[in-house]
Amino acid sequence: MKASDLHPDEMIVFESPGGTIRFGGSRAILMDATALGLLRKELIEDLGVNAARMVLTRFGFAHGWRSAENLRLDFPWDSDAEWERAGGALLTLLGQAVVEIGEEQEAVLRDSYEAEQHLLHLGRSETPVCWILGGFISGYLSVCRNAEVYSRETRCRGKGDAVCTFVSQTRDAWGDALDEEVTFFGRESLDAALSRIAETLKSAEQKLQRHVRTLHGAAPEGVDPSGIVAVSESMKRTLDLARRFARVDSSVLVTGESGVGKERVGRLIHEESERATRPFVAVNCAAVTESLLESELFGHARGSFTGATQDRPGLFEAANRGTIFLDEIGEVPPSMQVKLLRVLQEQEIRRVGENRNRKVDVRVIAATNRDLAQEVAAARFRDDLYYRLRVVELKIPPLRERRPDILPIARRTLAQVSRRMGRAVQAFTPAAADQLLRYSWPGNVRELQNAIEHAVVLADGPRVDAHDLPEELRLSVPRPSSADLALPLAEVERRYILAVLEANGGNRKRTAAQLGIGEATLYRKLNAYAR
Repeated sequence: MKASDLHPDEMIVFESPGGTIRFGGSRAILMDATALGLLRKELIEDLGVNAARMVLTRFGFAHGWRSAENLRLDFPWDSDAEWERAGGALLTLLGQAVVEIGEEQEAVLRDSYEAEQHLLHLGRSETPVCWILGGFISGYLSVCRNAEVYSRETRCRGKGDAVCTFVSQTRDAWGDALDEEVTFFGRESLDAALSRIAETLKSAEQKLQRHVRTLHGAAPEGVDPSGIVAVSESMKRTLDLARRFARVDSSVLVTGESGVGKERVGRLIHEESERATRPFVAVNCAAVTESLLESELFGHARGSFTGATQDRPGLFEAANRGTIFLDEIGEVPPSMQVKLLRVLQEQEIRRVGENRNRKVDVRVIAATNRDLAQEVAAARFRDDLYYRLRVVELKIPPLRERRPDILPIARRTLAQVSRRMGRAVQAFTPAAADQLLRYSWPGNVRELQNAIEHAVVLADGPRVDAHDLPEELRLSVPRPSSADLALPLAEVERRYILAVLEANGGNRKRTAAQLGIGEATLYRKLNAYAR
Protein backbone atom coordinates (compact mmCIF):
# COMPACT_ATOMS: atom_id res chain seq x y z
CA MET A 1 0.00 0.00 0.00
CA LYS A 2 1.19 3.52 -0.84
CA ALA A 3 0.63 6.78 1.03
CA SER A 4 -1.35 8.08 -1.96
CA ASP A 5 -3.83 5.23 -1.49
CA LEU A 6 -5.15 6.68 1.78
CA HIS A 7 -8.73 7.84 1.35
CA PRO A 8 -11.00 9.52 3.92
CA ASP A 9 -13.89 7.11 3.23
CA GLU A 10 -11.65 4.24 4.29
CA MET A 11 -9.88 6.03 7.11
CA ILE A 12 -12.92 7.50 8.87
CA VAL A 13 -15.62 5.26 10.37
CA PHE A 14 -18.69 6.63 12.17
CA GLU A 15 -19.90 3.96 14.56
CA SER A 16 -23.61 3.84 15.31
CA PRO A 17 -25.21 4.00 17.80
CA GLY A 18 -23.15 6.13 20.20
CA GLY A 19 -21.49 8.56 17.79
CA THR A 20 -17.95 7.20 18.22
CA ILE A 21 -15.56 8.13 15.39
CA ARG A 22 -12.70 5.87 14.35
CA PHE A 23 -9.80 7.26 12.31
CA GLY A 24 -7.31 4.70 11.09
CA GLY A 25 -8.61 2.23 13.65
CA SER A 26 -8.27 4.52 16.67
CA ARG A 27 -10.89 6.66 18.31
CA ALA A 28 -10.83 10.26 17.12
CA ILE A 29 -12.74 13.46 17.73
CA LEU A 30 -13.64 16.40 15.51
CA MET A 31 -12.70 19.77 16.94
CA ASP A 32 -13.28 23.30 15.69
CA ALA A 33 -10.02 24.96 14.64
CA THR A 34 -11.02 28.24 16.26
CA ALA A 35 -11.38 26.50 19.61
CA LEU A 36 -7.78 25.35 19.34
CA GLY A 37 -6.81 28.87 18.36
CA LEU A 38 -8.47 30.25 21.48
CA LEU A 39 -6.73 27.61 23.58
CA ARG A 40 -3.39 28.74 22.11
CA LYS A 41 -4.24 32.37 22.92
CA GLU A 42 -5.17 31.52 26.52
CA LEU A 43 -1.99 29.48 27.03
CA ILE A 44 0.22 32.26 25.70
CA GLU A 45 -1.50 34.93 27.77
CA ASP A 46 -1.50 32.86 30.98
CA LEU A 47 1.83 30.99 30.73
CA GLY A 48 3.92 33.03 28.32
CA VAL A 49 5.13 32.16 24.82
CA ASN A 50 7.84 29.66 25.79
CA ALA A 51 5.73 27.62 28.19
CA ALA A 52 2.78 27.61 25.74
CA ARG A 53 5.10 26.44 22.97
CA MET A 54 6.35 23.59 25.16
CA VAL A 55 2.81 22.41 25.93
CA LEU A 56 1.67 22.51 22.29
CA THR A 57 4.88 20.99 20.91
CA ARG A 58 4.65 18.05 23.30
CA PHE A 59 0.97 17.62 22.43
CA GLY A 60 1.85 17.49 18.72
CA PHE A 61 4.73 15.09 19.36
CA ALA A 62 2.47 12.66 21.23
CA HIS A 63 -0.13 12.88 18.43
CA GLY A 64 2.49 12.16 15.79
CA TRP A 65 3.97 9.26 17.72
CA ARG A 66 0.58 7.60 18.23
CA SER A 67 -0.41 8.15 14.60
CA ALA A 68 2.76 6.51 13.32
CA GLU A 69 2.24 3.46 15.52
CA ASN A 70 -1.41 3.11 14.47
CA LEU A 71 -0.67 3.37 10.75
CA ARG A 72 2.13 0.81 11.00
CA LEU A 73 -0.15 -1.74 12.67
CA ASP A 74 -3.32 -1.15 10.62
CA PHE A 75 -2.00 -0.87 7.04
CA PRO A 76 0.28 -3.10 4.90
CA TRP A 77 2.79 -0.59 3.52
CA ASP A 78 4.85 -1.31 0.41
CA SER A 79 7.91 0.09 2.19
CA ASP A 80 9.03 2.07 5.21
CA ALA A 81 9.32 5.09 2.93
CA GLU A 82 5.59 4.86 2.09
CA TRP A 83 4.77 4.52 5.77
CA GLU A 84 6.80 7.67 6.42
CA ARG A 85 5.11 9.61 3.59
CA ALA A 86 1.73 8.56 4.99
CA GLY A 87 2.29 10.98 7.87
CA GLY A 88 2.03 13.93 5.48
CA ALA A 89 -1.04 12.41 3.80
CA LEU A 90 -2.60 11.97 7.23
CA LEU A 91 -2.17 15.65 8.10
CA THR A 92 -3.83 16.56 4.81
CA LEU A 93 -6.78 14.21 5.49
CA LEU A 94 -7.17 15.71 8.96
CA GLY A 95 -7.45 19.19 7.44
CA GLN A 96 -4.46 20.52 9.36
CA ALA A 97 -2.42 21.46 6.27
CA VAL A 98 -1.79 20.43 2.67
CA VAL A 99 1.54 18.60 2.89
CA GLU A 100 4.01 18.24 0.03
CA ILE A 101 7.18 16.23 0.58
CA GLY A 102 10.18 17.91 -1.05
CA GLU A 103 13.87 17.15 -1.41
CA GLU A 104 16.53 17.01 1.29
CA GLN A 105 14.23 16.23 4.20
CA GLU A 106 12.04 19.29 3.55
CA ALA A 107 8.25 19.28 3.79
CA VAL A 108 6.09 22.14 2.52
CA LEU A 109 2.82 22.79 4.37
CA ARG A 110 0.22 24.98 2.70
CA ASP A 111 -2.79 26.45 4.52
CA SER A 112 -1.54 25.51 7.98
CA TYR A 113 -4.49 25.79 10.35
CA GLU A 114 -2.09 26.59 13.17
CA ALA A 115 -0.57 29.61 11.42
CA GLU A 116 -4.07 30.74 10.45
CA GLN A 117 -5.31 30.63 14.05
CA HIS A 118 -2.23 32.37 15.41
CA LEU A 119 -2.71 35.23 12.95
CA LEU A 120 -6.42 35.42 13.75
CA HIS A 121 -6.08 35.64 17.53
CA LEU A 122 -2.58 37.01 18.12
CA GLY A 123 -1.43 38.67 14.90
CA ARG A 124 1.85 38.26 13.04
CA SER A 125 4.74 36.70 14.94
CA GLU A 126 8.47 37.34 14.70
CA THR A 127 9.17 33.59 14.83
CA PRO A 128 7.54 30.42 13.41
CA VAL A 129 4.32 29.41 15.18
CA CYS A 130 3.34 25.92 13.90
CA TRP A 131 4.37 24.24 17.12
CA ILE A 132 1.78 21.42 17.13
CA LEU A 133 2.56 20.52 13.52
CA GLY A 134 6.31 20.59 14.17
CA GLY A 135 5.80 18.32 17.16
CA PHE A 136 3.61 15.98 15.10
CA ILE A 137 6.20 15.61 12.34
CA SER A 138 8.96 15.06 14.90
CA GLY A 139 7.01 12.39 16.78
CA TYR A 140 5.86 10.62 13.60
CA LEU A 141 9.34 10.46 12.05
CA SER A 142 10.94 9.42 15.34
CA VAL A 143 8.81 6.25 15.25
CA CYS A 144 9.38 5.62 11.53
CA ARG A 145 13.14 6.00 11.71
CA ASN A 146 13.55 4.53 15.21
CA ALA A 147 15.70 7.54 16.07
CA GLU A 148 15.49 10.92 17.79
CA VAL A 149 14.18 13.10 14.94
CA TYR A 150 13.42 16.79 15.22
CA SER A 151 11.53 18.88 12.70
CA ARG A 152 12.45 22.54 12.49
CA GLU A 153 10.20 25.16 10.88
CA THR A 154 12.29 27.38 8.60
CA ARG A 155 9.46 29.41 7.02
CA CYS A 156 6.00 30.13 8.41
CA ARG A 157 2.83 31.90 7.30
CA GLY A 158 2.46 33.05 10.87
CA LYS A 159 5.42 35.40 10.40
CA GLY A 160 4.56 36.53 6.90
CA ASP A 161 6.02 33.80 4.64
CA ALA A 162 3.98 32.39 1.74
CA VAL A 163 4.09 28.79 3.04
CA CYS A 164 5.32 26.84 6.03
CA THR A 165 8.35 24.61 5.54
CA PHE A 166 9.92 22.03 7.86
CA VAL A 167 13.35 20.41 7.71
CA SER A 168 13.63 17.11 9.64
CA GLN A 169 16.89 15.49 10.79
CA THR A 170 18.19 13.37 13.62
CA ARG A 171 19.54 15.01 16.75
CA ASP A 172 23.10 14.18 15.79
CA ALA A 173 22.68 15.60 12.30
CA TRP A 174 21.40 18.89 13.65
CA GLY A 175 24.27 19.27 16.10
CA ASP A 176 24.48 22.50 18.08
CA ALA A 177 22.06 24.29 15.74
CA LEU A 178 19.10 22.72 17.54
CA ASP A 179 20.17 23.10 21.16
CA GLU A 180 17.64 25.83 21.98
CA GLU A 181 14.66 24.23 20.21
CA VAL A 182 15.19 20.77 21.72
CA THR A 183 14.20 22.22 25.09
CA PHE A 184 10.61 22.64 23.87
CA PHE A 185 10.21 18.85 23.58
CA GLY A 186 11.26 17.93 27.13
CA ARG A 187 8.95 17.58 30.12
CA GLU A 188 11.70 18.75 32.43
CA SER A 189 11.93 21.99 30.43
CA LEU A 190 8.19 22.58 30.80
CA ASP A 191 8.39 21.98 34.54
CA ALA A 192 11.30 24.38 34.78
CA ALA A 193 9.44 27.03 32.78
CA LEU A 194 6.32 26.73 34.93
CA SER A 195 8.45 26.88 38.06
CA ARG A 196 10.10 30.05 36.80
CA ILE A 197 6.69 31.54 36.07
CA ALA A 198 5.48 30.65 39.57
CA GLU A 199 8.59 32.18 41.14
CA THR A 200 8.26 35.32 39.02
CA LEU A 201 4.60 35.74 39.99
CA LYS A 202 5.42 35.18 43.66
CA SER A 203 8.24 37.72 43.51
CA ALA A 204 6.03 40.23 41.69
CA GLU A 205 3.27 39.78 44.27
CA GLN A 206 5.70 40.36 47.14
CA LYS A 207 7.13 43.42 45.39
CA LEU A 208 3.63 44.79 44.80
CA GLN A 209 2.68 44.26 48.44
CA ARG A 210 5.80 46.12 49.58
CA HIS A 211 5.03 48.91 47.12
CA VAL A 212 1.42 49.22 48.34
CA ARG A 213 2.61 49.36 51.95
CA THR A 214 5.03 52.14 51.00
CA LEU A 215 2.32 54.14 49.29
CA HIS A 216 -0.14 53.69 52.13
CA GLY A 217 2.55 54.75 54.56
CA ALA A 218 3.16 57.91 52.53
CA ALA A 219 -0.53 58.80 52.42
CA PRO A 220 -2.22 57.11 55.35
CA GLU A 221 -5.22 59.38 55.44
CA GLY A 222 -8.18 58.43 53.31
CA VAL A 223 -6.63 55.83 51.01
CA ASP A 224 -9.48 53.69 49.71
CA PRO A 225 -8.85 49.91 49.40
CA SER A 226 -8.91 50.46 45.62
CA GLY A 227 -5.87 52.73 45.96
CA ILE A 228 -7.86 55.90 45.20
CA VAL A 229 -7.34 58.74 47.65
CA ALA A 230 -10.69 59.85 49.08
CA VAL A 231 -10.56 62.11 52.12
CA SER A 232 -13.29 64.49 51.00
CA GLU A 233 -16.90 63.52 51.56
CA SER A 234 -17.74 64.11 47.89
CA MET A 235 -15.13 61.59 46.74
CA LYS A 236 -16.17 59.06 49.37
CA ARG A 237 -19.74 59.28 48.07
CA THR A 238 -18.49 58.85 44.50
CA LEU A 239 -16.61 55.65 45.34
CA ASP A 240 -19.58 54.34 47.31
CA LEU A 241 -21.81 54.85 44.27
CA ALA A 242 -19.22 53.19 42.03
CA ARG A 243 -19.32 50.07 44.18
CA ARG A 244 -23.11 50.03 44.11
CA PHE A 245 -23.09 50.28 40.32
CA ALA A 246 -20.57 47.43 40.19
CA ARG A 247 -23.12 45.03 41.69
CA VAL A 248 -25.35 45.30 38.62
CA ASP A 249 -24.44 44.79 34.98
CA SER A 250 -25.94 47.99 33.57
CA SER A 251 -24.14 50.47 31.35
CA VAL A 252 -22.54 53.34 33.24
CA LEU A 253 -21.82 56.88 32.07
CA VAL A 254 -18.90 58.45 33.98
CA THR A 255 -18.75 62.22 33.68
CA GLY A 256 -16.33 64.83 34.91
CA GLU A 257 -13.66 67.25 33.80
CA SER A 258 -10.48 66.08 32.09
CA GLY A 259 -7.98 64.62 34.52
CA VAL A 260 -10.35 63.77 37.40
CA GLY A 261 -9.70 60.01 37.06
CA LYS A 262 -12.67 58.74 35.10
CA GLU A 263 -10.82 55.68 33.78
CA ARG A 264 -9.55 54.80 37.25
CA VAL A 265 -13.10 54.87 38.63
CA GLY A 266 -14.29 52.87 35.61
CA ARG A 267 -11.65 50.27 36.40
CA LEU A 268 -12.85 50.19 40.02
CA ILE A 269 -16.38 49.40 38.83
CA HIS A 270 -14.97 46.53 36.76
CA GLU A 271 -12.78 45.21 39.59
CA GLU A 272 -15.69 45.19 42.04
CA SER A 273 -18.04 43.45 39.59
CA GLU A 274 -18.56 39.79 38.72
CA ARG A 275 -16.52 40.42 35.55
CA ALA A 276 -13.37 41.23 37.53
CA THR A 277 -11.45 38.17 36.32
CA ARG A 278 -12.17 38.96 32.66
CA PRO A 279 -10.57 41.65 30.46
CA PHE A 280 -10.86 45.39 31.03
CA VAL A 281 -10.26 47.09 27.69
CA ALA A 282 -9.94 50.88 27.54
CA VAL A 283 -10.08 52.87 24.31
CA ASN A 284 -9.85 56.61 23.79
CA CYS A 285 -12.42 57.28 21.09
CA ALA A 286 -10.99 60.75 20.43
CA ALA A 287 -7.52 59.33 19.70
CA VAL A 288 -8.69 57.12 16.79
CA THR A 289 -9.59 58.63 13.43
CA GLU A 290 -13.17 58.23 12.24
CA SER A 291 -12.08 55.98 9.35
CA LEU A 292 -10.34 53.53 11.71
CA LEU A 293 -12.65 53.65 14.74
CA GLU A 294 -15.10 51.04 13.40
CA SER A 295 -12.29 48.60 12.60
CA GLU A 296 -10.68 49.25 15.98
CA LEU A 297 -13.87 48.56 17.91
CA PHE A 298 -15.44 45.79 15.81
CA GLY A 299 -12.51 44.26 13.89
CA HIS A 300 -12.22 43.61 10.18
CA ALA A 301 -11.99 40.81 7.63
CA ARG A 302 -8.97 40.30 5.42
CA GLY A 303 -9.18 42.40 2.26
CA SER A 304 -11.95 44.66 3.58
CA PHE A 305 -9.78 47.74 2.97
CA THR A 306 -6.26 48.63 1.92
CA GLY A 307 -3.80 47.23 4.45
CA ALA A 308 -6.21 44.65 5.88
CA THR A 309 -3.94 41.69 5.20
CA GLN A 310 -5.52 39.38 7.74
CA ASP A 311 -8.67 38.88 9.81
CA ARG A 312 -8.49 40.87 13.01
CA PRO A 313 -10.86 40.85 15.98
CA GLY A 314 -11.82 44.21 17.44
CA LEU A 315 -11.75 45.55 20.98
CA PHE A 316 -15.32 44.45 21.71
CA GLU A 317 -14.30 40.84 21.01
CA ALA A 318 -11.14 41.32 23.08
CA ALA A 319 -13.33 42.47 25.99
CA ASN A 320 -15.77 39.56 25.66
CA ARG A 321 -17.23 38.58 29.06
CA GLY A 322 -15.44 41.59 30.51
CA THR A 323 -15.73 45.36 30.36
CA ILE A 324 -14.96 47.91 27.64
CA PHE A 325 -14.26 51.50 28.71
CA LEU A 326 -15.13 54.01 25.98
CA ASP A 327 -13.35 57.21 26.94
CA GLU A 328 -14.31 60.53 25.29
CA ILE A 329 -17.57 59.01 24.03
CA GLY A 330 -18.78 62.51 23.19
CA GLU A 331 -16.22 62.65 20.36
CA VAL A 332 -17.70 59.68 18.48
CA PRO A 333 -19.04 60.76 15.05
CA PRO A 334 -22.76 60.31 14.27
CA SER A 335 -22.18 57.40 11.86
CA MET A 336 -20.47 55.40 14.64
CA GLN A 337 -23.09 56.36 17.20
CA VAL A 338 -25.66 54.34 15.23
CA LYS A 339 -23.42 51.26 15.22
CA LEU A 340 -22.61 51.56 18.91
CA LEU A 341 -26.33 51.76 19.67
CA ARG A 342 -26.89 48.49 17.82
CA VAL A 343 -24.14 46.78 19.81
CA LEU A 344 -25.74 47.90 23.07
CA GLN A 345 -29.19 46.78 21.96
CA GLU A 346 -28.34 43.47 20.28
CA GLN A 347 -25.13 42.48 22.11
CA GLU A 348 -23.51 41.58 18.80
CA ILE A 349 -20.94 43.12 16.47
CA ARG A 350 -20.15 42.82 12.78
CA ARG A 351 -16.58 43.06 11.59
CA VAL A 352 -15.81 45.45 8.75
CA GLY A 353 -16.07 43.52 5.49
CA GLU A 354 -18.13 40.64 6.92
CA ASN A 355 -21.82 39.91 6.45
CA ARG A 356 -22.40 37.94 9.63
CA ASN A 357 -22.89 39.06 13.22
CA ARG A 358 -20.91 37.82 16.21
CA LYS A 359 -22.36 37.66 19.70
CA VAL A 360 -20.44 39.46 22.44
CA ASP A 361 -21.05 39.69 26.17
CA VAL A 362 -19.54 43.02 27.17
CA ARG A 363 -20.37 45.60 29.82
CA VAL A 364 -19.96 49.14 28.53
CA ILE A 365 -18.66 51.97 30.71
CA ALA A 366 -18.51 55.26 28.81
CA ALA A 367 -16.84 58.47 29.92
CA THR A 368 -16.91 62.07 28.76
CA ASN A 369 -15.96 65.56 29.88
CA ARG A 370 -18.77 67.02 27.78
CA ASP A 371 -22.31 67.74 28.88
CA LEU A 372 -24.02 65.07 26.78
CA ALA A 373 -27.47 66.42 27.62
CA GLN A 374 -26.50 69.67 25.91
CA GLU A 375 -24.97 67.72 23.02
CA VAL A 376 -28.28 65.89 22.59
CA ALA A 377 -30.20 69.19 22.68
CA ALA A 378 -27.86 70.54 19.99
CA ALA A 379 -28.44 67.40 17.86
CA ARG A 380 -24.74 66.47 18.01
CA PHE A 381 -25.32 63.27 20.01
CA ARG A 382 -28.10 60.72 19.54
CA ASP A 383 -30.62 60.78 22.35
CA ASP A 384 -31.30 57.02 22.09
CA LEU A 385 -27.58 56.23 22.49
CA TYR A 386 -27.33 58.72 25.36
CA TYR A 387 -30.09 56.99 27.31
CA ARG A 388 -28.61 53.56 26.53
CA LEU A 389 -25.25 54.63 27.93
CA ARG A 390 -26.69 56.58 30.85
CA VAL A 391 -28.58 53.78 32.57
CA VAL A 392 -26.75 55.07 35.64
CA GLU A 393 -24.51 58.12 35.74
CA LEU A 394 -21.53 58.72 37.99
CA LYS A 395 -20.26 62.29 38.29
CA ILE A 396 -16.69 62.69 39.56
CA PRO A 397 -16.15 66.05 41.30
CA PRO A 398 -13.22 68.23 40.16
CA LEU A 399 -10.22 68.51 42.43
CA ARG A 400 -11.01 72.13 43.38
CA GLU A 401 -14.25 70.89 44.96
CA ARG A 402 -12.49 68.27 47.07
CA ARG A 403 -9.59 70.23 48.49
CA PRO A 404 -9.02 67.81 51.43
CA ASP A 405 -7.77 65.31 48.81
CA ILE A 406 -5.06 67.58 47.37
CA LEU A 407 -2.22 67.00 49.85
CA PRO A 408 -2.87 63.24 50.32
CA ILE A 409 -2.79 62.79 46.53
CA ALA A 410 0.33 64.96 46.30
CA ARG A 411 2.14 62.97 49.01
CA ARG A 412 1.16 59.65 47.44
CA THR A 413 2.34 60.84 44.03
CA LEU A 414 5.58 62.13 45.56
CA ALA A 415 6.31 58.65 46.96
CA GLN A 416 5.59 57.02 43.61
CA VAL A 417 7.65 59.45 41.52
CA SER A 418 10.59 59.50 43.92
CA ARG A 419 10.68 55.72 43.92
CA ARG A 420 10.54 55.53 40.12
CA MET A 421 13.26 58.15 39.63
CA GLY A 422 15.48 56.86 42.40
CA ARG A 423 15.32 60.20 44.24
CA ALA A 424 15.29 60.66 48.01
CA VAL A 425 12.61 63.37 48.02
CA GLN A 426 10.27 62.54 50.86
CA ALA A 427 8.04 65.50 51.75
CA PHE A 428 6.91 69.07 51.05
CA THR A 429 7.96 72.23 52.85
CA PRO A 430 5.09 74.20 54.42
CA ALA A 431 5.48 76.82 51.68
CA ALA A 432 5.13 74.19 48.93
CA ALA A 433 2.12 72.59 50.62
CA ASP A 434 0.51 76.01 50.93
CA GLN A 435 1.01 76.68 47.22
CA LEU A 436 -0.56 73.34 46.33
CA LEU A 437 -3.64 74.29 48.33
CA ARG A 438 -3.81 77.79 46.82
CA TYR A 439 -4.04 76.56 43.24
CA SER A 440 -7.40 75.85 41.57
CA TRP A 441 -6.13 72.81 39.54
CA PRO A 442 -7.99 73.24 36.23
CA GLY A 443 -6.28 70.06 35.00
CA ASN A 444 -7.36 68.17 38.14
CA VAL A 445 -5.51 65.08 39.39
CA ARG A 446 -3.54 64.65 36.17
CA GLU A 447 -2.17 68.19 36.45
CA LEU A 448 -1.33 67.65 40.12
CA GLN A 449 0.61 64.48 39.32
CA ASN A 450 2.54 66.22 36.55
CA ALA A 451 3.34 69.14 38.86
CA ILE A 452 4.74 66.78 41.50
CA GLU A 453 6.93 65.04 38.92
CA HIS A 454 8.22 68.44 37.79
CA ALA A 455 9.03 69.34 41.40
CA VAL A 456 10.85 66.06 42.10
CA VAL A 457 13.10 66.68 39.09
CA LEU A 458 14.06 70.15 40.39
CA ALA A 459 14.24 69.43 44.13
CA ASP A 460 17.75 69.72 45.62
CA GLY A 461 17.13 68.24 49.02
CA PRO A 462 14.83 65.74 50.72
CA ARG A 463 11.83 68.11 50.53
CA VAL A 464 10.02 69.84 47.69
CA ASP A 465 10.03 73.62 48.18
CA ALA A 466 7.75 76.23 46.64
CA HIS A 467 10.37 77.32 44.08
CA ASP A 468 10.50 73.70 42.76
CA LEU A 469 6.88 73.86 41.62
CA PRO A 470 5.80 74.87 38.09
CA GLU A 471 5.52 78.62 37.52
CA GLU A 472 1.72 78.73 37.37
CA LEU A 473 1.60 77.20 40.86
CA ARG A 474 4.21 79.56 42.30
CA LEU A 475 2.19 82.53 41.09
CA SER A 476 -1.17 81.26 42.30
CA VAL A 477 -3.06 83.30 44.86
CA PRO A 478 -5.81 82.22 47.25
CA ARG A 479 -9.27 81.98 45.79
CA PRO A 480 -11.70 84.27 47.61
CA SER A 481 -13.77 82.58 50.28
CA SER A 482 -17.34 83.51 51.18
CA ALA A 483 -15.93 85.72 53.96
CA ASP A 484 -13.66 87.52 51.50
CA LEU A 485 -16.63 88.45 49.33
CA ALA A 486 -17.81 90.88 52.01
CA LEU A 487 -14.50 92.80 52.06
CA PRO A 488 -14.16 96.29 50.55
CA LEU A 489 -12.60 96.36 47.08
CA ALA A 490 -9.51 98.21 48.35
CA GLU A 491 -8.82 95.44 50.88
CA VAL A 492 -9.21 92.75 48.22
CA GLU A 493 -6.73 94.65 46.04
CA ARG A 494 -4.26 94.98 48.93
CA ARG A 495 -4.35 91.25 49.70
CA TYR A 496 -3.97 90.34 46.05
CA ILE A 497 -0.97 92.63 45.46
CA LEU A 498 0.80 91.35 48.59
CA ALA A 499 0.14 87.73 47.61
CA VAL A 500 1.66 88.25 44.15
CA LEU A 501 4.65 90.04 45.69
CA GLU A 502 5.17 87.13 48.09
CA ALA A 503 4.91 84.60 45.25
CA ASN A 504 7.67 86.51 43.42
CA GLY A 505 9.95 86.44 46.43
CA GLY A 506 9.69 90.21 46.96
CA ASN A 507 10.76 91.07 43.40
CA ARG A 508 8.88 94.32 42.81
CA LYS A 509 9.79 94.74 39.15
CA ARG A 510 8.42 91.28 38.24
CA THR A 511 5.34 91.84 40.42
CA ALA A 512 4.53 95.15 38.72
CA ALA A 513 4.88 93.54 35.30
CA GLN A 514 2.54 90.69 36.22
CA LEU A 515 -0.02 93.09 37.70
CA GLY A 516 0.11 95.29 34.60
CA ILE A 517 0.98 98.47 36.51
CA GLY A 518 4.04 100.67 36.65
CA GLU A 519 6.75 100.15 39.25
CA ALA A 520 6.11 103.65 40.64
CA THR A 521 2.45 102.79 41.12
CA LEU A 522 3.40 99.58 42.93
CA TYR A 523 5.86 101.45 45.21
CA ARG A 524 3.17 104.00 46.07
CA LYS A 525 0.64 101.32 46.96
CA LEU A 526 3.13 99.36 49.07
CA ASN A 527 4.11 102.50 50.96
CA ALA A 528 0.43 103.17 51.62
CA TYR A 529 -0.04 99.61 52.93
CA ALA A 530 2.92 100.05 55.30
CA ARG A 531 1.34 103.08 56.99
